[in-house]
Amino acid sequence: MAVVEESEQELKPQKKKPVSEDDKRRKKMPPGSLMKALIRPGAGENTPTEGDQIIYHCTIRTLDGVVVESTRAEYGGNGIPKRQVLGKTKIILGLLEGFPTMLKGEIAMFKVKPELHYGEEDCPVSVPDGFPKDDELHFEIELIEFSKVKVITEDLGILKKVKEDGQGWEQPREPYEVKAWISGKSGDGKVIFSQTHGEPFLFTYGKSEIPKGLELGIGTMTRGEKAIIYVIKEYLTQCPLMPSIEGVSEVHFEVELLHFIQVRDVLGDGRLIKRRFHDGRGEFPMDCPLHDSLLHVHYKGMLLNEEKTVFYDTRVDNIGQPFEFRSGEGLVPEGFEMCTRLMLPGEIALVTCPPDYAYDKFPRPANVPLGAYVQWEIELLDYEKQKDWTGFNFREIMDDVEKIKGTGNRLFKEGKYELAKAKYEHVLREFNHVNPQDDEEGKEFSNTRDLIHLNMAACLLKMGEYRKSVESCNKVLDANPAHVKALYRRGMAYMAVGNFEEARADFNKMMSVDKSSEATANAALLKLKREEQEIHKRARQQFKGLFDKKPGEISEAGGKDLLEEAPLDADDPDAINDDKEHLLEATVPPPSSIWSRLWPSSRNLFTTLGLDRCAIL
Repeated sequence: MAVVEESEQELKPQKKKPVSEDDKRRKKMPPGSLMKALIRPGAGENTPTEGDQIIYHCTIRTLDGVVVESTRAEYGGNGIPKRQVLGKTKIILGLLEGFPTMLKGEIAMFKVKPELHYGEEDCPVSVPDGFPKDDELHFEIELIEFSKVKVITEDLGILKKVKEDGQGWEQPREPYEVKAWISGKSGDGKVIFSQTHGEPFLFTYGKSEIPKGLELGIGTMTRGEKAIIYVIKEYLTQCPLMPSIEGVSEVHFEVELLHFIQVRDVLGDGRLIKRRFHDGRGEFPMDCPLHDSLLHVHYKGMLLNEEKTVFYDTRVDNIGQPFEFRSGEGLVPEGFEMCTRLMLPGEIALVTCPPDYAYDKFPRPANVPLGAYVQWEIELLDYEKQKDWTGFNFREIMDDVEKIKGTGNRLFKEGKYELAKAKYEHVLREFNHVNPQDDEEGKEFSNTRDLIHLNMAACLLKMGEYRKSVESCNKVLDANPAHVKALYRRGMAYMAVGNFEEARADFNKMMSVDKSSEATANAALLKLKREEQEIHKRARQQFKGLFDKKPGEISEAGGKDLLEEAPLDADDPDAINDDKEHLLEATVPPPSSIWSRLWPSSRNLFTTLGLDRCAIL
C-alpha cells in the first residue's frame, strides 16, 4: 500500500518554481561568451549559492591592461570590498554566472563580452558616462568570503551573519534592557570603537541609544547569540555609541548578546512596568496562569522613595510562607494581578505600579500613604489551574457553580463588573457541557442558567454595554417570555439606549404577568416618562427656529450641544430583589449621549415637534 502511495505521490505534478529575472537573463547568454582564468586557487569545496552574501575585491581592466575601475586602494579605489547578496542584489550577468564557480579566497580573471556586463540590453546596473561598456573587459575578482545572511531590510541596508546560535526564542524589543559586547569596524577593516572588556554595553531598546541599523539587527538576535551586523550609512544614526559618523559609508558590528531583561509596559503609558530578572519555566504565554488559577507567590512590597521602604515581605511577615490568591477574584491590587498573569512559574520580576493600580483602589496597608507609587518584587512559585467538571456529578457541579456565582456577586457589589462578568461567562461556557439526567435536575439547571444570564445583564448594564445586556435578557425570555426580572432588566437596557416604546412595553408586561411587581414597574415607567420628556425638551431647544426660516436663511439651533449627556436621577426605583435566589440588583445605568438616545425614538420626537410630515428635499 505504501508503495502505491509513493508512486501516486511521484505522479502528482510538482509545482514549478517561478522563473526569476536572473534566470531569464542567463538564458540569453550565448555559448563561449564568458571565459575564466584561475590566478590563485581558493580553499574548501563549497561555492556561493543564491541567498549568500559575497564579499569581494574587483578590478576592471580593458584588454590592453588599462584599469577602468577598482575597489583596491592601489588602483585608485577606496580599499573597501564590495558586499552583495546573490539573488537579491543587482549584479552584471558575467559575474552572476561566475561567482558560483569560485571558492573562498580564490582570485580569478573573467573575460567578459559587452552583452554580459554593462553593455547588456536593459542592464540592471548603471555606470557613469564615459565607461567603455561596449568593449570586452577583464574582471579580476578576489572572493574574500561568502556566507548565509539574514536580510533585515528589503533594501539590503542591514544584513546579519550568525557566527554562533543563541538560546531560546525570545528577542529584544522595546523597551527591553539589553547587555552586549559590541565592536565596530569600517568596511576597510579599521576599528571605529570596541567595548568587549570590562563592563558590557547597556542600553534600552527603542530609545535611540545605538544606531538604528544596529538596533534593528540586535532585535533579531536571541540570548547568547554572536553575529556580525552589516549596516550601511543610511542606517547609521547619531547616538551615544557613535556620536560621529562622518566619512563612514558602512560599519560591520560584531555583537555578542549577553543578556536582556524583559521589560513590559503593561498599560502602554509607561506607568505600570514589569521587569523580568529571572526566567521562568515553560513557554510564554501558553504556560502563564489562566483566569481562575490559584497562584503561589512570594513578594516584597516597597515604597518608591529614597529608602525603598519595605511595607510587606511574605518571607518575614508571613512566617516564610508564600501568599496564595486566586486570579480573577479581585483579591490583590489590579496592577499586581495583571503582572503576575504575565509570569511563568519560577520567574522573578520587579513591578513598578502607579497608585490607581496599587492601593488607592484597594485596602491600603497602614504604612502605605494615599497616592503612593510602589514596587513589588514578585516570585511566582507555581500555580494550579481551576479544576474542570470532568468526572463531577450534577450535584458537585452545581455546588461549584454556587461558589463561582457567589464570587461574582461579591465582585459586582465591589464595583468590579468586568471581573464579575468573567465569572458568569465561565459558568455559562462550562454549562454547554452539562447534561441533566432527570426533570428535577433539568429544572434546577435551567433556573440557575437563567439567573446567571440575568447577572450578566446586570454587569453589562453597569458597563454601559446596553445592547449586549438586552441579548442576555433575551436568552431568558426566549424560553420564558413572562420572566419578570428579565423583563425589568431588558426594559432598563432599552431605556438606556432611548428605545422608550420597547422599554414601556416590558414594564407594562411586568405588571400584567405579576401584580406584585406593579410598584417597581410604575417607578420605572415614571422614570421613563421623565427621561422622555427631558429628551424631547432638549430636542425642541436644539431645533428651535430650524424650520421657521425662509429658503436660503441660516437658522441657529438653540440649547446646548446635541452630544451633551441628558441628566438622570442616580437612584434606582425599587429594584427587584430576591434574597432567596441571591440575584444582583439592577440599578439605572448611567445615561448615554443625547444624540444616541434621540434617534431610536425619532418618530415620537418629530411627532411631538409637529414635524412628522416633513419630507427630505
